[in-house]
Amino acid sequence: MGTKDSQPHFLEPLLGVVFDLDGTLVLSHHDFGRIRSEVIHVAERHGVTPGHLTVHEPVHRIVETAREELRASGVPDGQLWRFEAEYHKRIDAIEMEALPRTVERKGASELLGRLSAKGFRLGLLTRSSERFAREALLKTHLDPHFAYLRTRSAPGPAKPSPEALLLLLRQMQVPLERALMVGDHLLDAECATRARVRFYGLLPDPSEKADPVVTTERFLSAGASAVAPDLAELGRFLGVAPDGALAPGASSG
Repeated sequence: MGTKDSQPHFLEPLLGVVFDLDGTLVLSHHDFGRIRSEVIHVAERHGVTPGHLTVHEPVHRIVETAREELRASGVPDGQLWRFEAEYHKRIDAIEMEALPRTVERKGASELLGRLSAKGFRLGLLTRSSERFAREALLKTHLDPHFAYLRTRSAPGPAKPSPEALLLLLRQMQVPLERALMVGDHLLDAECATRARVRFYGLLPDPSEKADPVVTTERFLSAGASAVAPDLAELGRFLGVAPDGALAPGASSG
């Protein structure tokens, strides 16, 4: 067990909230099984041993494992770059196929509007591509709320690397101890807790087939400070629900 000084230090009031995109603010029902299969196919074409990668791992771990094997086998840097470019291109194309069916998650616009009106700085941290993220925000009319956005396409580390969140918070000029991250996946919890940023879990929308299945207990075990079943309840946690109810420990800026 860590010492008291090693534990994250959270301060009130909150100044900024970083949201995940897909599943949290919008519902696009990406074909993640197909995405994983495509990445594995690309990796094997570039030299990864067939059967070493599995569709049961998250995409970022499939990619990490592929990179490690390719580097260990001594492939030239140019081949690694071609692998990176090709798998990104395939994922980008599959993501864009989901854009026509992408919709706002119930309560997203109301919650973001109230947070903006209260003066919170809002950011978006997503593993989606820049093009998909921006077009999904435009399609769902959520784009006016996000001056700060970091996607898979941005230079440098991507979520769940804590550095991706730290870079975004520096851009937002929000101190770590006054920041909050919200997401519907355990990768979001991993990213926030490794960055020592407060995290609120959002249970997946009933229409989503979460993989892995995310529960309140799993979020709490992963370091969440609170877990909301939907965006309306999240608003109550943050003190911006219509009834003005404020959950313990939550405050507006």
